[in-house]
Amino acid sequence: MGGGFAYESSEIDWCEDNYRHSENVVEYFNTISNISFFIISPIMLYLLHPYAKERNLAIHLVWTMMIFVGLFSAYFHMTLSFVGQMLDELSILWVIAASYSMWFPRSRFPSFIKDRSTFSNLVLVITVISTLSSFVKPTVNAYVLNCFGLHLLFILAMEMKSCKDQKVLRLAKLCGALWLMAIVCWISDRVGCSFWQSINFCYLHSIWHILIVLAVAHATTLIAYLDAHYEIPYSLPGLQYWPCDRWGYGIPHIVLTGTTKTHKRC
Repeated sequence: MGGGFAYESSEIDWCEDNYRHSENVVEYFNTISNISFFIISPIMLYLLHPYAKERNLAIHLVWTMMIFVGLFSAYFHMTLSFVGQMLDELSILWVIAASYSMWFPRSRFPSFIKDRSTFSNLVLVITVISTLSSFVKPTVNAYVLNCFGLHLLFILAMEMKSCKDQKVLRLAKLCGALWLMAIVCWISDRVGCSFWQSINFCYLHSIWHILIVLAVAHATTLIAYLDAHYEIPYSLPGLQYWPCDRWGYGIPHIVLTGTTKTHKRC
């Protein structure tokens, strides 16, 4: 297994020039851009706490695991090792699995599933199988993960069809736009590397890191809002932006106006 820890033992190599800024870091900017995970994750843990306390503290698992996604991603890009690649991709897989288990709408469960516990067990089985399968052809793992992410966005889009709240719809559009920009950066870095190298701009994957963590922040807030609307409607869920809601931009979060009186000031 020692070979799996070796630098550049992964079959994946992103567009950024290797060892250009440090002899110990293979992809410098792809590594340091993961700091966005360590900034956004604690903020989201703090902002989602009132909702998690009312709904289920296990919800904090999603953003706690996102910290590990940032850690493993930084390790992967620092070394381009096979172990780093697998840790990075599998941590993302388990974040997605946790999100499905806790937030997937009951109304969209398969007909043979009647409760969330059974659905969560099914997700667990699929995730374990996917984890084992990821070692068969590691180069396709990232594409499969993006398909899972696309499915979650599709479910959110379906949920938005019956929504009339303009603030919620705006959040959904921002979420979609951030994800679209992120995936364009990811694909462009993979398939258009020769062009970006010709203009000496090989940083699209590092931009992807920043955009995707912001997209996840918007998506989890939107999912939490829908979950609260369906599961704890007495809480009268609403949306705000941190650090100042009057700006209309920032880090989105859910507020439960039916259980606590929250007055945030700039």
